[in-house]
Amino acid sequence: MSQPASHPPAPSRTWYRPMVARPTDEPYRRVTPLELLFDLCFVAAVRQAADRLHHNLGEADIGHGIGLYPAVFFAIWWAWMNFTTFASAYDPEDDVYRLTTLVQIAGALVIAGGVPRAFDHGDFSVSTYGYVIMRLAMVGQWLRVAHSDPERRATALRYAVGIIVLQAAWIARLALPDGWPWLLPGFLAVAVAELLLPFWARRPAPIIWHPRHITERYGLFTIIVLGESVLAASLAVQTAFDRGTKASPLLSTAGAGIVIVFAVWWLYFDRPVEHLATTPRVALLWGYGQYLIFASAAALGAGLAVDVDYQTGAAHLGRVAAGYSVAAPVAIYLIAVWTLHIRPYEQLKMTVPGPRRRSCSSPRSPPRRPA
Repeated sequence: MSQPASHPPAPSRTWYRPMVARPTDEPYRRVTPLELLFDLCFVAAVRQAADRLHHNLGEADIGHGIGLYPAVFFAIWWAWMNFTTFASAYDPEDDVYRLTTLVQIAGALVIAGGVPRAFDHGDFSVSTYGYVIMRLAMVGQWLRVAHSDPERRATALRYAVGIIVLQAAWIARLALPDGWPWLLPGFLAVAVAELLLPFWARRPAPIIWHPRHITERYGLFTIIVLGESVLAASLAVQTAFDRGTKASPLLSTAGAGIVIVFAVWWLYFDRPVEHLATTPRVALLWGYGQYLIFASAAALGAGLAVDVDYQTGAAHLGRVAAGYSVAAPVAIYLIAVWTLHIRPYEQLKMTVPGPRRRSCSSPRSPPRRPA
């Protein structure tokens, strides 16, 4: 009789594992369901930011919307990026890690809940508290690294101490008087310190990420943000139909929006980008540039919704301004993708030697005579 097929035992859940760096050449490293859930919860904040930008642009309050949107989106992007890069280097897949990620998801939802107050009243307190919740949970993760990974203990402690100091600075910033000259300089000072923290913390021993995993994480989040843009435009078209607007201008706007979204998706994934994350410094700078891609992709949905409002007469801005609400984010997106993806890929192709070709001026070898 034939032996029954044996199956590998199902992996058991573990409460706690030592948090050590995962190998960068780990085969078949893929995005985990927990990371996908994190992205889906985090995109709620992206949706809120794009919705408030749509509202400000539609009301012709362009300066207010353009001034606040980059700052609000910075908090969203930076909190997401820190979790993403950490999870690519350290992910023990134990219960403590999952529960800590749950705290970070809760912080992301608090950030999303505070976005309308930040846009409408200039009150960043709720979003700041959500951001602090996320970042303090990240302190716990880095302390686990300091305990379990002696090689990178100094780096992990630098990250933990730096994050604590910066969160105190964000909370202290809330006590500053409203308006110029305190609001913008205070934000820029702490934001620049956040951006410089990884360069300072990585000096003892750099954190190395999995190239394929980290680029896949950025690609999937780009798709999710583009999906939010499609949703925003679809809801705007639905609202216009409910108002009894003629179908012809709406159908042309919807068709153009679909083509634009499909084109920007195509450009992003047209060339492989794993080679861009092979060194920690290059990967870090490449990740910084993703801010422009994410922010412009989300703003594209707001711009399409503004264009629908113009077609229906609900917007308080002119035709040229409505057109720029779509053209401007597309232009920023194209410049960012060209700088981060297309140009480095073309430069890499030029440095890789191709197959040798026979020179046109070289003499041809005489043909062989048949034996």
